[in-house]
Amino acid sequence: VGFLTTAAGVRLPGPINYSGTMFTDIPGGFSAIKTLDQWALIQIFAFVGLLELLVMKEIINTAHPGDFRNDFLDFGWEEWDEETKIQKRAIELNNGRAAMMGILGLMMHEQIEGNPVVGLFMEY
Repeated sequence: VGFLTTAAGVRLPGPINYSGTMFTDIPGGFSAIKTLDQWALIQIFAFVGLLELLVMKEIINTAHPGDFRNDFLDFGWEEWDEETKIQKRAIELNNGRAAMMGILGLMMHEQIEGNPVVGLFMEY
């Protein structure tokens, strides 16, 4: 969603840093990485690392790997029978794989053609 949103030209208002760089000055896609300074990239990686270490902890003693509920985001998982749980896991895996292929296609198109495929549809 973030890739599509920035490709459509949607940006936050105001400056992104104290030097006056506006959110609208940052392009979408891979070219955004080239415009950010080193401290911005360090902040991004530190925030993701913080999420990985403190928020998205895997529950070790469960029946399947990737259980990130942490007694916070449960959504009634324990109320379902085993067959429904297996079906839900399969749906989630397939949706994740489809999303990865979709974003990979958008990223490759941007690298090969020089513009995101979303930009082509904005003209119509």
